[in-house]
Amino acid sequence: MSLDISNGRELLPKNVKPLHYHLTLEPDLETFRYNGKVSIDLDVLEDSNSISLNTLELDIQSTEIKSGSTVIAASPDLSYNEDTQTTTISLSKSLQAGQKATLTHTFSGTLNDNMAGFYRSSYKDADGNVKYMATTQMEPTDARRAFPCFDEPAIKAEYTVTLIADKHLTCLSNMDVASETEIDSTMTGSKKKAVTFNKTPSMSTYLVAFIVGELKCIETNAFRVPVRVFATPDQDIEHGRFSLDLAARGLAFYESQQVFDLKYPFPKMDLVAIPDFSAGAMENWALVTFRTVDLLFDETTHGVNRKQRIAETVLHELAHQWFGNLVTMEFWDGLWLNEGFATWMSWFALNDQKFFPDWKVWETYVVDTLQQALSLDSLRSSHPIQVPVKRADEINQIFDAISYSKGSCVLRMVSKYLGEETFIEGVRQYLRKHAYGNTETSDLWAALSSASGKPVEEIMNIWTTKIGFPVVSVSEDPATSSIHVKQNRFLRTADVKPEEDQTLFPVFLGLKSKAGVSEELTLSERESSFKVDDLQFFKLNTDHSGFYRTSYTPERLEKLGEAAKNGLLSVEDRAGMISDAGALAASGYQKTSGVLSLLEGFKSESAFVVWNEIASRIASLRAAWLFEDDDLKSALKKVQLDLVKDKAHELGWAFKGSDSPVEQQFKSLLFGSAGLAGDDKIQKAAFEMFSAFKKGDRTAIHPNIRSSVYAIVLSEGGEEEYQAILQEARTAKTSDERNTALMSLGRAKDPELIKRTLSLPLGGDVKEQDIYLPLSGLRTHRAGVEAMWAWMQENWDELKKRLPPGLTMLSSVVTICTSGFTHSEHMDSLRAFFEARSTKGFDQSLAQSLDAIRAKQNWIERDSEDVKAWLTKRGY
Repeated sequence: MSLDISNGRELLPKNVKPLHYHLTLEPDLETFRYNGKVSIDLDVLEDSNSISLNTLELDIQSTEIKSGSTVIAASPDLSYNEDTQTTTISLSKSLQAGQKATLTHTFSGTLNDNMAGFYRSSYKDADGNVKYMATTQMEPTDARRAFPCFDEPAIKAEYTVTLIADKHLTCLSNMDVASETEIDSTMTGSKKKAVTFNKTPSMSTYLVAFIVGELKCIETNAFRVPVRVFATPDQDIEHGRFSLDLAARGLAFYESQQVFDLKYPFPKMDLVAIPDFSAGAMENWALVTFRTVDLLFDETTHGVNRKQRIAETVLHELAHQWFGNLVTMEFWDGLWLNEGFATWMSWFALNDQKFFPDWKVWETYVVDTLQQALSLDSLRSSHPIQVPVKRADEINQIFDAISYSKGSCVLRMVSKYLGEETFIEGVRQYLRKHAYGNTETSDLWAALSSASGKPVEEIMNIWTTKIGFPVVSVSEDPATSSIHVKQNRFLRTADVKPEEDQTLFPVFLGLKSKAGVSEELTLSERESSFKVDDLQFFKLNTDHSGFYRTSYTPERLEKLGEAAKNGLLSVEDRAGMISDAGALAASGYQKTSGVLSLLEGFKSESAFVVWNEIASRIASLRAAWLFEDDDLKSALKKVQLDLVKDKAHELGWAFKGSDSPVEQQFKSLLFGSAGLAGDDKIQKAAFEMFSAFKKGDRTAIHPNIRSSVYAIVLSEGGEEEYQAILQEARTAKTSDERNTALMSLGRAKDPELIKRTLSLPLGGDVKEQDIYLPLSGLRTHRAGVEAMWAWMQENWDELKKRLPPGLTMLSSVVTICTSGFTHSEHMDSLRAFFEARSTKGFDQSLAQSLDAIRAKQNWIERDSEDVKAWLTKRGY
């Protein structure tokens, strides 16, 4: 049977359905080969003379199909389609609908080093010897790299896994251990152990996981079932204590009546730190894998931002155990259902009194998740949240800020519209109705409609199926005490064509006035008028929970600035207002000089997230002007210094035990922003701390400002500072310390040091998961951006070999190496290079880079004279 191409998707034929996999694997950690045997119990749904399933880079040694005790086919005719990654077994004797059958393959494969499927990961022992473990990453379509299977999320089955390994190694899978026996190895002939795990519930292939390696473990019984954290011997396992405690509390929270009201269905929960890992973490059911840096936390060497990142990641992956694992999207175009929800849920949990309400995550959300989503979605090359996916090689590209960030923003919007309690009740109904099944977006909307009595699907469908978002322009009519609002498609490149402006979004206006907040007002037409009690004060998009930009007149913007000073606007309102003004200036709706004046008016601001947005807006202006003349760039740097220095000195950079997490973040933000803008006092302090650190005092630099100190001494220093930070990158005890050093090295501007930084990604010093780290600092200066592009062209063949295009890492590297440019000749250079090469697997990232460059070029052409005039007038 050929592939089923319903909905334009390439899917496996529906003639058979797997019910249960018996999977046995024996990896060899010296040869990096493994032997496997899989027996798949099948339900025959249609008369069939062939069976197709997914395989990739596997050697199938034998195949047998039996029905009861009758052999239907032994060593039958196999054909392989490389394009669709399918093996088809032709049968000499047909299977009849209603029959049961068992398909058995013996096969072998390679423990690859691409961080996909069944792969090898390395670390160094206490003597510096390289050691290996075998681990998995199946999402989205790499279970087929590990074993022959029906590799689609809707084809759920049960699994019984057996792992064969040396006796001193730890074996883990999704379930707990059923038995352990001694056997003779088929690969080496020596005595080994065979660990068989209990049968799993029905689940998707991408959630299957197994690990073999030398691992340390800590455990807690604080939850109903055992919760464990594992790490390789080179790590301090006690650094897993924070995540262990959080996971136990997180599971209890999620299964409680006030949240999902459904018991976690597995007999244990394992969280494992993997030395080589392409993503941040992966929600394999009951065996969650993490980058080491996203699981292990050391109070003495890690800052508050790292702690928040780990907490958010752990709670995100645990939310998936219900939303994603228990109830799974039908196909990958519903990826946002998984990722957007888990992102929203992690913030919901963090904000709860049981966790970290003092982190004020919904304030941070406005300058973090919301801005990421609005930024990417303002490009023509964005995509809808629910994006049509037809082939396996298209899927990795949608693991981006649209699926995660815009997805979570749209859910935040609907949760505010319905009220959080009603929203969670709808989610409960959805999980209960579809447990162990697969769903589409409409199933969630139906559950939310049922819980709320509101037409959720009608309102939300447009947000998930259409690309982009609107800018809402506001004018005022004092005679009728009303405002007139109009929506249009917003593009950062400021060149919307009429045919791109057809969608009318249901916009939740969230009108704030002196009378309070009106959450009911919705703009579903192109334009409309609304009464306002008193035009002296009003603002749209209260707390910025709506997914749109608001464009006010310059006069209204000035009044809002005054309202901010008078305490009439929330922290989210103030930060969101600055973000809208900055984005609108960058895309031609307002003048950049107006935004610079607006920022000046916020010097007395007291909230961290507002300052975070001020710093972001001045940074995006400086990034757009990166290739302009030095006098202009120097003047913009002085603007940054004048904005932040007084507040930076007022807060200081000494960290006390009594500082709240937000105060710690505030101090570190302004220390870095003022120091990198040339503040003498901060630069002197940074060099003094660094000098003491170099002499062996590892407490001299507080973890919260480590990255800023490195960035300052590398930007202002030379060979000596570079060498010391490079040494730290090579010898740091924790992943976080090592990564901070690696990310800073690109700040050095000396041509010889740039060359040394660019020798790192492919030079054997850096793991492939971290290739992007030494590159990131190079984006901050012109010489770095140019050198990085030259390096990428020179090393293109090697990069493609190390980072296969079907996986996500190459997209990240392409984005980093291309998006820093700002002129049309840069775009010409990019196009000329890639025209002669296949861009399959990263074409979307490349298109987004080109769009971002075009947006910066248009901004410079439009507002260069305006910015110069403002700078001259202010004496810069």
